[in-house]
Amino acid sequence: MGCESTIISTLKSTGRRVTPQRLLILSVIRHAGGHLTVSEIKDQVHRSYPTIDISTVYRNLSILKDLRLISETKLEGMGSHYEWISKEKHLHVVCRGCSKAVQVEDSYLDPLGESLLNDYGYTLDIDHFSISGMCSVCMAYS
Repeated sequence: MGCESTIISTLKSTGRRVTPQRLLILSVIRHAGGHLTVSEIKDQVHRSYPTIDISTVYRNLSILKDLRLISETKLEGMGSHYEWISKEKHLHVVCRGCSKAVQVEDSYLDPLGESLLNDYGYTLDIDHFSISGMCSVCMAYS
């Protein structure tokens, strides 16, 4: 099954309509290979669907997040970024001084997830998130 077929199947199984705008937004995010801002998503979708407006993009992003097809990460100083949820979990550390973002090995997430489940009884969606801090370069200048 191709990626478009998987997307259509997922949307239909949740009772969501399969619209051209929704498919384009998902396709843009899935094939981006990284994080995109709302503006970047709108600009790319606009090339194929010039009548799309920003409210349609926001509305669809909210639906697609709820369906756990995409994730939203708020990168400090850079606003929200959206990314396709793949099978690999990942964590970003973002410097609050220079906004440099580094992807951290997902092995750091497993002990956190296990501890929170054992201690608080929560299974968390920790497939994608960011933590802010200070990089060594910015710490040297602070």
